[in-house]
Amino acid sequence: MWRTLKEDIQTVFAKDPAARSALEIVLCYPGMQALWLHRLAHFLWKRHFRLLARLLSTISRFLTGVDIHPGARIGRRLFIDHGAGVVIGETAEVGADVLIYQGTVLGGTSLKKGKRHPSVGDNVVVGAGAVILGDITIGDNVRVGSNSVVLKSVPPGATVVGVPGRIVEDHRRPLQALEHGKLPDPIAEAIRHVLKEQEKLKERLRALEPIRVAAGANKPDKRRNAVDSKKKPHIISP
Repeated sequence: MWRTLKEDIQTVFAKDPAARSALEIVLCYPGMQALWLHRLAHFLWKRHFRLLARLLSTISRFLTGVDIHPGARIGRRLFIDHGAGVVIGETAEVGADVLIYQGTVLGGTSLKKGKRHPSVGDNVVVGAGAVILGDITIGDNVRVGSNSVVLKSVPPGATVVGVPGRIVEDHRRPLQALEHGKLPDPIAEAIRHVLKEQEKLKERLRALEPIRVAAGANKPDKRRNAVDSKKKPHIISP
């Protein structure tokens, strides 16, 4: 138990440069407090003390602002940064070394009693306000951009942004941290691609312009000649 608590505190030091002391983490980090209370609630849930487990999770939500269902399975070294507004559903599964920012939702899209929440792999980073819905799988080392809405499974190593979430990178490499300012923008990329193609078309038109002008100068104006041929000659009387 103590080894697990020590590991959690070390995780905060590794992932949050604002952390200054172990005492500060214990007293002032709602994400850690919610995680510790969830472990106790999950212990009760597995032993079929369901009402007591739900009551404890409700108290945890009131104290920390983090709503984790006692049935959710949470891996080691999870860090919930800031914590406010995080929701993790009953059948959600979260792997090891996951970093979750405030406002994240791991929600369900079905009324069935079975698996209806996401399964998140190891070493995943979920940006602030991201929503992951349904019985889908988020692979290892995935980055989910802030405010993204993910509705389909994501392969390992990918980066997902947008509404609905789209894969914009697929490096298959270990992820260390989420740099929100460096995430790609698929809409901006599409606009840049269109503008680039437009410039290519302009260049082709410029190259064809001299040919068109030269061809027009050498070609007789059939329409004008036809009009001139219909005109009657003007005879001046003596």
